[in-house]
Amino acid sequence: MSYIELDSMNFADEVTKEKEMPVLVDFWAPWCQPCLMLGPTIEELADELDGDVKVCKLNCDEENEYAVMMGIMSIPCLVLFVDGQEKERLVGLHTKEEIIDFINANR
Repeated sequence: MSYIELDSMNFADEVTKEKEMPVLVDFWAPWCQPCLMLGPTIEELADELDGDVKVCKLNCDEENEYAVMMGIMSIPCLVLFVDGQEKERLVGLHTKEEIIDFINANR
């Protein structure tokens, strides 16, 4: 597993302070079937993009204040951060190719 699990202790360091590479954050919850279906794709992306894009996951049930702060209304929600700032969102279940295209279009 090469993605990073986010929580209140590491969110700023891993996401908003990251200036060297884009950060893809998967906002998800364990009861969300599309989130669970997307999980293996996120793991594959984390391995394939290692060193080029930082891939993170944030459990919205455990870290609800971040989901609220980010205005997450639907999950799964992939948020791409560039230079520590939110650049774009991709909501719903998508293929690995669609996610790679989303990242490349917004970096």
